[in-house]
Amino acid sequence: MLELQNVETFYGNIQALKSISLEIAQGEIVTLIGANGAGKSTTLMSISGIVPPRSGVILFEGQPIQGMPPNAIVSMGISQVPEGRRIFPYLTVLENLDMGAFLRDDKPEIKTDLDYIFELFPILAERRHQAGGTLSGGEQQMLAISRALMARPRLLLLDEPSLGLAPLVVKRIFEIVKKINSENNTTVFLVEQNANLALKTAHRGYVMENGRIIMADAADKLMVNEDVRKAYLGI
Repeated sequence: MLELQNVETFYGNIQALKSISLEIAQGEIVTLIGANGAGKSTTLMSISGIVPPRSGVILFEGQPIQGMPPNAIVSMGISQVPEGRRIFPYLTVLENLDMGAFLRDDKPEIKTDLDYIFELFPILAERRHQAGGTLSGGEQQMLAISRALMARPRLLLLDEPSLGLAPLVVKRIFEIVKKINSENNTTVFLVEQNANLALKTAHRGYVMENGRIIMADAADKLMVNEDVRKAYLGI
């Protein structure tokens, strides 16, 4: 479904991604783990067109998307949940969800998806007329994921969904991620600093260090890899 071939991304003269190559098959949950500043978020932003790569190829279902504007990438079926959530704080929950469906014109289906969102996250149904900025951190993360789902993506990019949240909330959000993947066959590319949780959730994983992919394997094999355990699992 998604393939990156020798992608290099820069911020000015600083190179953030160094010849990144990876692939994700339809229906997978794939995680990218690594330390802060390794280039994980930049990888997602390169895919979604927010920080276009300077060189290399990004293929989505066989079609090159590098250099396309973000709205065109969303319309193709890729949605990103950004680090730090970035909901619209002065809009209501319902208005935030409407923004997720902004590029769609299939109103009956939008209503169906909204009902599905409220089944996944009943707290959002209760708070539908409340301003997004007044929600708790966990509720805002649920809203950010739901807003992305309202675009009806085939590929969901998740950037640090556990950041700053209580363990019980994190557990619930990752349960929902697995549910979205299994029920809707939504492919998930997960960037997460909590390597233990990410590898327990994913089918496969990549390890990133200083802008490079240094390791790739099945998630359960990475869990028992000595180098991964020492560097990222605190074991």
